Amino acid sequence: MNALSAQTLEEMTHAVERVRDEGTARALLLTGTGRAFCAGADLSSAGSLRPEDMGAGLETHFNPLLELFRRLPVPLVTAVNGAAAGGGCGYALAADIAIAARSAYFLQPFAAIGLVPDVGATWLLPRLAGRARATAMMMLGERIPAETALEWGLIYKVVDDAALMETARGIALKLAAGPTIAYRLTRAGIDAACDMTLTECLAMERVNQREAGRTADHKEGVAAFLEKRQPSFRGE
Repeated sequence: MNALSAQTLEEMTHAVERVRDEGTARALLLTGTGRAFCAGADLSSAGSLRPEDMGAGLETHFNPLLELFRRLPVPLVTAVNGAAAGGGCGYALAADIAIAARSAYFLQPFAAIGLVPDVGATWLLPRLAGRARATAMMMLGERIPAETALEWGLIYKVVDDAALMETARGIALKLAAGPTIAYRLTRAGIDAACDMTLTECLAMERVNQREAGRTADHKEGVAAFLEKRQPSFRGE
């Protein structure tokens, strides 16, 4: 069920760093193989990350990957094809746009093994679902079905299982053809605005709009609008 071992996390980190550094990808689509998106940390002796210090594995592996996802210069789409539990839940919900199969569910199982939520859950969940729902989800450890996750605002869309990848790929391809720099500024602005006053947010938007307004994609977008055609963005 795609449990996260040290090796898996290192391979994922390497892949995401390539997306960040090579500058050729314009969107990233993350999904799982088999019947789960991700079952969370591998608690077996073979895959466990220093069980005598559970915080160390977060510091060295889990958290850097989450921050990589959030700081990508391109949009991130997740296609949640089954269980998204523990750290897998955090990675699924870190997306800019999360799509879930109807059979998928989200789970914070930490209390059942005497641990606290991690991989950004205590930051992400209250912001997405509100404090009351997030607290109940983390303390009660109940499965949150995809339809409920949609109702709570955790994800963008629920589709039939058979349509998941086609839908997610379509969204990723649309984003890949869009104004990449504007997307980067938008996603960074959304994250930053969570902790800003209105005045601070307005100042940030002014700075970001200046940068976006100087891009070739902005010029192309305006030209396409005036010429009544579809824009051809290049991510520049």
